[in-house]
Amino acid sequence: MASVFVVGDKFRHKVTELIEKTDSCLPRRLREELEETLEKPEPATLSFSTARKLKKHLQDTGHPFYLHELLEDSSLHLPEVVKPPRNPELVARLEKIKAKLANEEYNRMTRNVNTQEISRSGTLADFGLQVRSVKAVAVTIFNFLVTVVAAFACSYIGSQYLFTDTAARVISAVIAASVVGLAELYVLVRTMEGELGEP
Repeated sequence: MASVFVVGDKFRHKVTELIEKTDSCLPRRLREELEETLEKPEPATLSFSTARKLKKHLQDTGHPFYLHELLEDSSLHLPEVVKPPRNPELVARLEKIKAKLANEEYNRMTRNVNTQEISRSGTLADFGLQVRSVKAVAVTIFNFLVTVVAAFACSYIGSQYLFTDTAARVISAVIAASVVGLAELYVLVRTMEGELGEP
């Protein structure tokens, strides 16, 4: 916090005139403090208490200039803030906490990363699982097609005892194959729902 002014040339000039002209008026203590300020090497400083005394003297005696005019080219002296050294135990503790937080953040970011993956396509076990899945789908589709074709063939051949017309035999075979196909789809969907519903 500032407690002194760094005085400029204007202050030096005016205060020198004030000291020379008013030897009897200027209080002795104030005069000594001002002379001491003027004798200091650059940068000379003026304490706030001396500035207050000078201001009171200027007001009481009715001088034609004010303190702010004297300090026009002066500046506040702000002392350099000296930071106390940090406690080494505290620094070590903070470093441990930072490392722990960084480790937790890293673990949070990488918790869904599979460390057993060989490449982007996955491990051989994953590849085998995908092949088995594709194989199961292919077998299911083949089974569906064979069932529908067999139902069509049986209905077409069996309908020759009921219908003599070929168109009627084809229509009856298509209806039977459609019913069998829908039933097969229903069973397939229920089976897939059961597999997906399992934990």
